[in-house]
Amino acid sequence: MAEITPNVGKTGFFSRLWQGFLKTVGTKEFYRIFAPWVRYLAVIAALLLAVGAVWGLAFAPPDYLQGNSYRIIFIHVPTASLAMSIYLGMAILGVIFLVWKIKTANLVAQAIAPIGFMLCVLSLLTGSIWAKPTWGTYWVWDARLTSMLILAFLYAGVMALFAAFEYTASRGKAAAILSIVGAVNLPIIKYSVNWWNTLHQGSTFTVTERPKMPPDMYIPLLLMMLGSYFLVAALTIYRTNTLILQRESSKQWVIDECKRLYR
Repeated sequence: MAEITPNVGKTGFFSRLWQGFLKTVGTKEFYRIFAPWVRYLAVIAALLLAVGAVWGLAFAPPDYLQGNSYRIIFIHVPTASLAMSIYLGMAILGVIFLVWKIKTANLVAQAIAPIGFMLCVLSLLTGSIWAKPTWGTYWVWDARLTSMLILAFLYAGVMALFAAFEYTASRGKAAAILSIVGAVNLPIIKYSVNWWNTLHQGSTFTVTERPKMPPDMYIPLLLMMLGSYFLVAALTIYRTNTLILQRESSKQWVIDECKRLYR
């Protein structure tokens, strides 16, 4: 197989660019670059979520068919969207870790797996609550619901593999492989409402079509989605940096950083 690493003699610029990139994704560099971002991301997330929640739950008009029961969409849609996005991110990080052996990618994947699992479970719970007044039952073996349940099991499997191989040389490899293989479930979740005759409604937002609700409904939903993504970004950095400090606790830069934090 051909070597992927840039040739220093022929492509010196790209080699230097690649080496510069590798220097920014080291654990020490990741910590120092992204640690200050947490507070700013958290503040932005809090503002967006507060405005979106108050607007959506208190001021948005009731739906002409579902009444006020539709308001759970302001929690359900962001959690479902993030559960899929985080798993896709885990699959990409798995490829980066297996191909380029970048340890930080494995740590980020380990940090976001529990977040994605909790959001996936929350999306299933809120979906079930929404289904009762809409479909008359909390659960049906609908294609979208079933594939989302499979995603929750995939998350649980990834977390179990991270825990099982915590202190071995193969740490992260099995979890990365499962993340990549499990990504085949994502297009099934996304397009299940188009491929099969399901009870679940189609997507509220699409790139090629206008939103299927008025602005005073979809704007707070959009704020809730953006706020949720900012919140997950803050949690991801915080959890990754925590793992970095734990894994490299014996290194001098970590000792110095801990002294600075608790001074």
